[in-house]
Amino acid sequence: MVRTLIRRRKKSYQVDDVTVTDPPKVRRAVTAAALGNTMEWFDFGVYAYLAGTLGKVFFPSSSPGAQVVSTFATFAAAFLVRPLGGLVFGPLGDRVGRQKVLALTMIMMAASTFAVGFLPTYAAVGFAAPLLLLVCRLVQGFSTGGEYAGATTYIAEYAPDKRRGFLGSWLDFGTFVGYSLGSGLVTVLTAVLGTDGMTDWGWRIPFFVAGPMGIIGLYMRLRLEETPAFQKEEAYRAAESRAGSGSGDDPVEEARQSGKGRLKEIFTKHWEAVLICMGLVLLYNVTNYMVTSYLPTYMSSTLGEPETTSQLLVLGTMLLVVLLITTVGRTSDRWGRRPVFMAGSVALVALAAPAFLLIRQGGILLPALGCAVLGLLLVCFAGTAASTLPALFPTRLRYGALSIAFNISVSLFGGTTPLFTSSLVEATGNEMVPAYYLMVAGVIGLVATFFLHKTAGRPLRGSGPMVETPEQARELVARSRTAAGRQARDVWLRVRNLWRGPPH
Repeated sequence: MVRTLIRRRKKSYQVDDVTVTDPPKVRRAVTAAALGNTMEWFDFGVYAYLAGTLGKVFFPSSSPGAQVVSTFATFAAAFLVRPLGGLVFGPLGDRVGRQKVLALTMIMMAASTFAVGFLPTYAAVGFAAPLLLLVCRLVQGFSTGGEYAGATTYIAEYAPDKRRGFLGSWLDFGTFVGYSLGSGLVTVLTAVLGTDGMTDWGWRIPFFVAGPMGIIGLYMRLRLEETPAFQKEEAYRAAESRAGSGSGDDPVEEARQSGKGRLKEIFTKHWEAVLICMGLVLLYNVTNYMVTSYLPTYMSSTLGEPETTSQLLVLGTMLLVVLLITTVGRTSDRWGRRPVFMAGSVALVALAAPAFLLIRQGGILLPALGCAVLGLLLVCFAGTAASTLPALFPTRLRYGALSIAFNISVSLFGGTTPLFTSSLVEATGNEMVPAYYLMVAGVIGLVATFFLHKTAGRPLRGSGPMVETPEQARELVARSRTAAGRQARDVWLRVRNLWRGPPH
C-alpha cells in the first residue's frame, strides 16, 4: 500500500521538460501538412465528380448503373492497399522521422494522380485502360496509407497543447479546400465543355493540375524540420543506447524497436486505443465519403437531378464545412474532444434520415437544406479528428499505430461507402439506404466516443508539455511544483496514518 501511494505521487516538471514552440515553424508545419491533404482530396473531389464520366470512358460496355458501380469499385480498390501503405510508412515514420516519409508520400501521390490524365481510353486500348486506371489508383492508395496519419502526427507534435484542436483542424481544412477545388474545377469544366466535351477530353484537365500542386507541396515539405517530440524521442533513444553495455546492443531492446516488435506492442499493449481510433475513424470517414464521394452521384444518377445542380449543392456543403471547421477545432480546445464527437454522433443518428428525406424532395431549397444538415454533422468530426487521433498513442509508436488503425478502418468502412451504398441502392431500390448507413456509423461512433479519454489541453502521450511562450513554460513549471508538493504532503500524511494505525 505504501509503495502504491509513493509510486502514484505526482512528479513536477523541470524547465527542460517543457517545449516552447516557435510560431513560424508551427505555421510552416501546419501549412505543409495541410497542403498534402489538399492534394489528396483534390484527387478525391475530381474522381467523385467525374464518376459518371469516367464510367463512360473506361467502362463503356456497361449500363449506366453498372458504370457507376464499376467506377466506385476502382475507387474502393485504392483503399484495399491503404493498410499496406500504413504498415510500411507508419513504422518507417517512427524510425526515420515524420518529415522524410511525408515527402515520399507526397511524391507518390502527385505522380500517380498526374499520370491518370495521360491514360488511354477503353476505345483506344480496350481492357488495358481500366487496368491502368486501377494501377494508378493502387499507387495513390498505397501512398495515402502514410499521408493522413503522418500529417496529423506532424501537426499534433508541433502544436501547443492548448491550441492542438485549432491547429489540427487546419489539416482537414486543407482536405475540404482540396475537395472543393477539385469538384469546383469539374463543375466549371462541365458547364463550359458540356457532357460530350468532358467525355471526349475534358476529364483529363483536372488530373493535369495535380502535377504543379504536387511540386509545390513537395518543396514545402522538404523545407520542414523534424517535430520536437520526435527529436526528443531520438535523443532519449540515443542516450539509452550510450548508457547500455559496451558489448553491443541489447537484443531485447533491438526486438522491441524492430518492425515486428512495434506491431506486437501496438496490438498487445494499445489494443484499446486501436479500437477507439477505428471507431472514430469509421464515424468520420463514412460520413465524409458519403457526402463527398457518393452524394453527387446519388443525386444525379439515383434521383435524376441535373449533374450541375447536384455538383453545386455538394460544393456548397463543402464550403460550409470549410467556413466552420477551424471554429469547431477551437471549440474542442475549450470544451474537449469527447463532447464534440458525442454531440455529432447523437445528431447523426437523429438527423441522417430527415436530411435524406429533404434531399429526395427535388428542386433546390429543400435538397440544399438537407445537404447543409449533413455538412454540419460532418464538420463535428472533421474539426476534431486531427487533434484527437494522435493523442491516443505514445510518441515512439504514434505514426505506426495511427497509420495501421486509421487505414484498416478507412479501407473496410470509409472508402467502401460509395461502393456499398450504390450497390445496396441498386439491389434494393430503396433510396433511403444511405441514411440508414449513416445511422449505423453514428451508433458505432457513439460507443467509441464513450471510451475516449480527455486529451484537450494535455500533453501527448509519451511527450512533455508544449507551450507558446517562455512565460507559459515558467508558469507551468511553478504550478506543477506546487501541485507535486501538495501531493507529496498528502502522500506523507496518508503513509504516516497507515504507520500509526487507527486511533484508539
